[in-house]
Amino acid sequence: MSLLSPRLHFVAFRDLVFLLTRHRDLTWEMARREIKDRYVGQVLGLFWAVGHPFALMLIYIFIFSVVFKAKMGGTASMPYNFPAYLLSGLIPWLSFQESLNKSVTVIKSNSNLVKQVVFPIEILPVKGVLAGTITQIIASTLLAAYLLASYRFLPWTFFLVPALIAVQVLAMIGLSYVLSSVGVYFRDLKDFVQVFFQVGIFILPIVYDPKWVPSLFQPILVFNPLSHMIWCYQDACYFGRFEHPWSWVIFPLGSIAVFYTGYRVFRKLKLLFGNVL
Repeated sequence: MSLLSPRLHFVAFRDLVFLLTRHRDLTWEMARREIKDRYVGQVLGLFWAVGHPFALMLIYIFIFSVVFKAKMGGTASMPYNFPAYLLSGLIPWLSFQESLNKSVTVIKSNSNLVKQVVFPIEILPVKGVLAGTITQIIASTLLAAYLLASYRFLPWTFFLVPALIAVQVLAMIGLSYVLSSVGVYFRDLKDFVQVFFQVGIFILPIVYDPKWVPSLFQPILVFNPLSHMIWCYQDACYFGRFEHPWSWVIFPLGSIAVFYTGYRVFRKLKLLFGNVL
């Protein structure tokens, strides 16, 4: 019955927030170092922090706008062109993909730190999330610049993007806790995660309008939790209105639940990390 105790869950959630707050400087420093080390020794250095998302954005725009000739926009219901629609959902998805791909092996790759009794290993999955979030912020800035250059204005809902990123960070931390802890015991998990993210972009409403999907398959989108994240970003960056109001309820509540549940899983499984590593 203790598992059903609201007080028990509140205390655990409070402990997690306190732990991350107490070690925020160390977490941020490790995230900053991860970004810096990623480009160390390269001629263009940190330029690639902008260059990578910019290049990916151009590739997807070319494939779906030029090769497949996807068209939309110019109406009251679909105000912007297809590249704007594509990037609204693609940018958070790429951040999600980058953060969670790294999380699967983060414990194994930092085994020397894990074996130190005094080191707070809870921050290891978080540093990868923060590094991926910085990339997302840069890409979102590029999207804002694109909209301003093309249409001379931003929808007022675009200013809700920082709040959406904060909610997304909670979800990514929670999932990173699960993947990083399970990945210690199940080494094949990284391959399953990579396959999922390669396929995932096509089972989410990112590269197509859900109206294009046959009604038989519509429930796949509706019951996919990540669809609601994408719809929130599309509302904020593309539609300029709350086109999917229920997603603005499901996404925040789901992210908080994943954040907390992921920590509980990590806390249970971390007890034997030292023996497995």
